[in-house]
Amino acid sequence: MSSTQTTTPAGVQWFALHTLSGQENKVKAYIEKFKTVEELDDFVFEVLLPTEVVSEVKNGKKSTKTRKLYPGYVFIQMRLFEEGHLINKPWYFVKEVAGVIGFVGGEKPAALRQAEVDEIKARIEEANGKEVPKISYELGEEVKITDGAFANLTGRIDEIDPARGKLKISVSIFGRFTPVELEYWQVQRLTE
Repeated sequence: MSSTQTTTPAGVQWFALHTLSGQENKVKAYIEKFKTVEELDDFVFEVLLPTEVVSEVKNGKKSTKTRKLYPGYVFIQMRLFEEGHLINKPWYFVKEVAGVIGFVGGEKPAALRQAEVDEIKARIEEANGKEVPKISYELGEEVKITDGAFANLTGRIDEIDPARGKLKISVSIFGRFTPVELEYWQVQRLTE
């Protein structure tokens, strides 16, 4: 998202599209690619697919992947109504995109409230440039260290810093508890 905001033309609202699972990226790409070809630039303005980067460790290797914040949904800013009546051209264009089940609200699409749009955009902004762990940990939880100088030792979580993705863990070394700061991906639950 850019920091420069353009003025939104009258009658433009945000709508949620219900999509087939796993088809969200294709739906977004298709609408963005073909809105100009179909001469719908005056009706379709922005398409959002909110995501976050998730990290996890499997077999000692860290991997990251993109996870959808709202699986099964794509958000679209468009002009769909004129004087209270549905405008057919943009309605059918979006409704007929492969992977789209339909508008939330069905035959009478319900526009999102501004508070809902603000929340979606805030979640996108919050997730932007951050990696979040696939697993969330709890204070006092016992974990196994999988990476670094303390690999294969177990410890207890004393502090959690989700903003930095760090944990403070007490590890018993030679009978003494020593605090160690590690990243989320450097530990795993004992039950895994």
